[in-house]
Amino acid sequence: MNYLNYQFTVEPPEPGSEILMAMIADYGFESFNIQPNGFDAFITEENAKEINLSDLVFDDFKFSVSIQTIEQTNWNSEWEKNFEPVIIDDLLAIRANFHSPITAVKLNIEITPKMSFGTGHHQTTRLVAKQLFQLNLNEQRILDMGCGTGILAILAEKLGAKEVLGIDIDAWSVENSSENVAINKCIKTIIKKGDVEDLNSEKPFDLIIANINKNILKKHLPTYAEKMKTGSHLVLSGFFLTDVDELTEIANKLHLIKVSVETENEWAMLVLKK
Repeated sequence: MNYLNYQFTVEPPEPGSEILMAMIADYGFESFNIQPNGFDAFITEENAKEINLSDLVFDDFKFSVSIQTIEQTNWNSEWEKNFEPVIIDDLLAIRANFHSPITAVKLNIEITPKMSFGTGHHQTTRLVAKQLFQLNLNEQRILDMGCGTGILAILAEKLGAKEVLGIDIDAWSVENSSENVAINKCIKTIIKKGDVEDLNSEKPFDLIIANINKNILKKHLPTYAEKMKTGSHLVLSGFFLTDVDELTEIANKLHLIKVSVETENEWAMLVLKK
């Protein structure tokens, strides 16, 4: 199975790139790579058959796109050329196996991203990662919904969680997460292929992490609320600051109270408590 790289050129790139990424997030793209004049978006050839960009017209910016075919076998060499370690304050370094350990942080996590989302380069992953350091995860049962590379699930175990479940709808992400869990010697983390319906058979969680996108989060929120213990937290990201009020309103109806909002550029993270 080949992947396609949709190379979007956006003018002006800020905030046009972020708005466009949010609009196409439901189209089946599996990861995004920010570029100075826009961004790259990766999708399987099969999922790309359903894409129609002709209806996307914006008043504040313009975009064009070119498409390049990328064979899976060539992907590792491509990201290795450009992948730089991500350092989050003095807390966390996210690096590849060809990077030397970074000593000026509390934790190092090794990631082979392949085609999955969650290398730490995106604002939403960084926001959630920093938040996990502020929560007490000791002996907690944690769900990472839409786990991508597994970076947040791995971090949760490293911060003391007793049980971590990572779920992703995409088989490639499940394979990638499982590999990264093994690389980081995490023995309390299980990765499964599935969707929100698979939570029906799960016991309640002490913490749920969902770094997805607004439309999916809106659909998932009732299930998340049902699967949260009283006093537990829900950490949401993958959306813009302008979406926070809408998500908060839905959450309040489910007896979830807003604890805090953090932002990086125009991306946001919302912390809720049951």
